[in-house]
Amino acid sequence: MDSQKALERIGFLRNELNRHNYLYYVKAQPEISDYDYDQLLRELIDLEKQFPEFDDPNSPSRRVGSDISQEFVQVRHKYPMLSLANAYSYSELTDFDNRIRKALPEPFQYVCELKFDGVAIGLTYRNGRLVQAVTRGDGTMGDDVTVNVRTIRTIPLELHGADFPEEFEIRGEIFMPRNVFDEINSEREDIGETPFANPRNAAAGTLKLLNSAEVARRKLDCTLYYLLGEKLPADNHYENMLKAKEWGFKVSEHMTLCNNLTEVQHFIEHWDKARKKLPFDTDGVVIKINSYRQQNILGLTAKTPRWAVAFKYKPERVSTELLSVDFQVGRTGAVTPVANLKPVKLAGTTVKRASLHNADQIQLLDIRVGDWVFVEKGGEIIPKIVGVDQSKRSLFSKPIDFPGACPECGTTLVRPEGEARHFCPNQYGCPPQIKGRIEHFISRKALNIDGLGEETVALLFDNNLIRDAADLYSLTREQLLALDRFADKSADNAIMSIEKSKSVPFPRVLFGIGIRYVGETTAKKLAQHFGSIDAIATATVEQLVEVEDVGDRIALSIIEFFSDERNRMLIDKLKAAGVQMAVSSADTSLLSDRLKGMSIVISGTFSRVSRDELKELIARHGGKNVSSISASTSLLIAGENMGPAKLEKATKLGIKIIDEEEFFRIIEG
Repeated sequence: MDSQKALERIGFLRNELNRHNYLYYVKAQPEISDYDYDQLLRELIDLEKQFPEFDDPNSPSRRVGSDISQEFVQVRHKYPMLSLANAYSYSELTDFDNRIRKALPEPFQYVCELKFDGVAIGLTYRNGRLVQAVTRGDGTMGDDVTVNVRTIRTIPLELHGADFPEEFEIRGEIFMPRNVFDEINSEREDIGETPFANPRNAAAGTLKLLNSAEVARRKLDCTLYYLLGEKLPADNHYENMLKAKEWGFKVSEHMTLCNNLTEVQHFIEHWDKARKKLPFDTDGVVIKINSYRQQNILGLTAKTPRWAVAFKYKPERVSTELLSVDFQVGRTGAVTPVANLKPVKLAGTTVKRASLHNADQIQLLDIRVGDWVFVEKGGEIIPKIVGVDQSKRSLFSKPIDFPGACPECGTTLVRPEGEARHFCPNQYGCPPQIKGRIEHFISRKALNIDGLGEETVALLFDNNLIRDAADLYSLTREQLLALDRFADKSADNAIMSIEKSKSVPFPRVLFGIGIRYVGETTAKKLAQHFGSIDAIATATVEQLVEVEDVGDRIALSIIEFFSDERNRMLIDKLKAAGVQMAVSSADTSLLSDRLKGMSIVISGTFSRVSRDELKELIARHGGKNVSSISASTSLLIAGENMGPAKLEKATKLGIKIIDEEEFFRIIEG
């Protein structure tokens, strides 16, 4: 490569890396995988070494990516917060080990830890109390997010014991557990918001929220992995982290001392498979020199410590053909492009479809029908298209045009300012929106009407038997029997379930009505605050925002909903049918105190009640629902197909395990 071409390539790589730094750290919306980013960075470093005349102190190769937001006060790190060099193969790990041995002609030990896929944080403690929490930022300065971090339950505000230094910093990773991520995304879809791409994005976005109450609601977690300061308890990393655990910090139980590279490789190989059973995302293993004295001998580069490396697991990636793209309309009117793929095996499952999210994503990927695309599983769960194999592209391929009109009803689509998705505004005339709202109404978390599903709702709608959720209560047995899907028993069960839904508590009815942005939790708080649908319908914006978690956007959405005559007619029809439209004393009173003081975890599926109904029964009998097992858990209620990890942990900790029938014997006395 000649000098001019090298300069052009270096300029391109710097611009791309700076852009990806911004997307990853500031916007929490990465476009490429860590592996692809590192390949670009390595190419830049190699070119800068080959052509030193193009050196630039502001090159991405000389700094750590920034997540600084101007909405937070910026704080200078007492100790630089560097990133780690990455290795993607055992040969690269061997190179790292050889460099260590060359610089350290004496025995040494490694400490191996799981690499959490979250947001790095530095916590400063003074006299045993948390005084400051700062993000990585650019490695020199970061954002002060102390108010938000105080809401994370696994971060102690005051330490245990008295043998900690007067002042020190402990660093770790803030992350979102997978079950919390799934719950939040489910709720975001329910209220018409774009789901988070992965738990890391969700954690990064949550940490930068200006409303700490919302941060608390999202149940972030934190694991600590590095101690800094004067007069630390020990002169090595491993013992200091064990001591930190005694002070009350959450330290990974999987941290392991290794005496050589063979033991390190065994650790890596074990967790390549075992990590998929963990309740949080990991993307590699961090290998550190244990001794602080030896760490100081090895020293630092401008960007990374020489005494540590991150071994990154490569995400499983496959290539397959994009056959077509469908544009699906959801109940909120959001239009989502979905890629139909030539079936391909990926991480143990067959992938046929993948969401393309929105028009911007299609344009960014420059994806075309007939392309061979690269597919990964985001967080090893959700299939996503991450790139296009340009070498296989047909000369006759054409860019995909995002439709200007609704593919279902023909109405011109709109894209609200500040939103990434297009919407069909014809909410009362667009069939998939109407059917989607009815499906939401009968769903498990709402009215929980058994015997009806997506296909049945479509059948009832297509036969002009229902046009809204209230029409369900006018259905007769004879009408159902006239349809192909129903026989005597199924028709009786459906009618019985519809009738039973009239006793579903008001908070779930309010959620089921489907007011945009009003999710399950918000519906409960609105119901508890106002007591009835009439009080909510007549409330002002000022009165609505008095409710916890209700801001201007939700309040205005509620006002808009009840200002539409068609929605008021729906409410009147539901009232006339006998559906609960107010909170009853029975909804809030305790049935007994038989579970008082008990922290209870449920896992699996149950035959007598749904998981949500089981949680409600626990609360109504004085118990506390918790999501994860710890030493303080009182009881595990085990259903069918429960997670083996929870069962194993409960057994290990000696937690009492009962089945559904025993639970009912307890609450029934």
